[in-house]
Amino acid sequence: MFDLLEKKHATLVAEFDRYVIEHPEFAVKIPQNAQIVLQVEGDEEYNEWNRQLADRQREPDQIVVYVKVKGLKPAKSRLIKPVLSKVAVA
Repeated sequence: MFDLLEKKHATLVAEFDRYVIEHPEFAVKIPQNAQIVLQVEGDEEYNEWNRQLADRQREPDQIVVYVKVKGLKPAKSRLIKPVLSKVAVA
């Protein structure tokens, strides 16, 4: 089960990083050196797991910022006009 939570966490962290790069006005509201704890609406298993992870990793006196998200949009390919150059016959 932890593999699924770790994969979900990695995806959420990557998407959060992308979001703050694309929305600098959101990023400036986050205090410097704050610990970001992502929480997903309706997913208490992930939320509890991530809060425990954050507790173990928190530095003394570190500010904690909880970021609650509704979820993720379905993944889709970002490839631009892929072209097959050769098809091998088995």
